[in-house]
Amino acid sequence: MEKRIGDQVSNLFEYLGSFLRKGIFSVLSVGPVPDHIAFIMDGNRRYAKKRNLLEGAGHRFGFLALTNMLRYCYELGVKYVTIYAFSIDNFKRRPEEVQSTMQLIQAKIEDLIREESMVNQYGVRIYFLGNLKLLSKPVRLAAERAMVATAGNTKAVLLICLAYTSTDEIVHAVQECCEEKRDRVRALESNGEGYGLTSPRGNKKDKSKRTIVVSDVEEHMYAAAVPDPDVIIRTSGETRLSNFLLWQSANCLLYSPSIFWPEIGFRHLVWAVLDFQRNFSYLKDKSKHS
Repeated sequence: MEKRIGDQVSNLFEYLGSFLRKGIFSVLSVGPVPDHIAFIMDGNRRYAKKRNLLEGAGHRFGFLALTNMLRYCYELGVKYVTIYAFSIDNFKRRPEEVQSTMQLIQAKIEDLIREESMVNQYGVRIYFLGNLKLLSKPVRLAAERAMVATAGNTKAVLLICLAYTSTDEIVHAVQECCEEKRDRVRALESNGEGYGLTSPRGNKKDKSKRTIVVSDVEEHMYAAAVPDPDVIIRTSGETRLSNFLLWQSANCLLYSPSIFWPEIGFRHLVWAVLDFQRNFSYLKDKSKHS
C-alpha cells in the first residue's frame, strides 16, 4: 500500500516537473535555441570525495545527471548533444580506476540502447567519436552495437567522445588529408596526368590541388557532418576546454557553472540557453567574419 502511494506521488511530481519544463521551454523557444550543445562533465571524482562516497560512485551519479540533461536538451529541441566521456589522457590514471571506469561505461552504453531507454524514447542516434582502437574489446563492441542499434533513429543525435582529444582528432584529419592527396597524385601520375601536380613548374592552379586547405581538414574530422557547437557547458567553474573540440569551438559560447557535474540540473541548462540568447547577435556576427 505504502509503495503504491509512493509511486503515485513520484508520478505526480514527474508529471508536474514535465509540465513546468514545457512551459519554460515554450518561453525560451521564442528566442534562438542552440542547435548543438556540448558538455564537459567535470567533477565526478571531487563530488564523491566531497560527500565521502566510495570510489566510482561519483561517475554513477554523473550518469544520472547526464540522463536528465539529455532529456532536457531533447525536450527543448536541441538537435545535437556532444559529451566528453573519456579523454585519451585519462588512460594515464591508475589502472584500477581506468578499468573500473571502462566497465561502468560499457554497462551504461548497454543501458542507453535498451528498448525502453530515453535514447529510443526520443529517437536519438548515437555516434562514438575518438580513437576507438584504444578501448578494450568489450567497450569497443558495445559502442559498435549502440551505433548499429540506433542507426534508424532520426530525431536527434548524441555524440559520445570516448578515447578522444581534439589534438588527436586534428592529427587524424590531417593524416587522412595527406593520404587522400597522395593517392590522388599517384592516380593522376599513373594516367600520365600528374605533371602539373608533381613538377615545380606546375602553375598556381595545379599547386592548389595538392595543398591542404581548411575545408579539406574539416571534411576528415570525426563528426564532419555535424554543425559546430553553439554552447559548451563545463561544470566545476573551469574555463578550460581541456583538449575538447578545439577546432569546432572558435565561435561558441562557454558556460561554466560552479558546481560538480553530478549536481547539474534543469536550471543550469536554462541559464546557459539564456546566456546564449543574450549573446546570439554577437556570436552570429563573429561567425560570419571568421
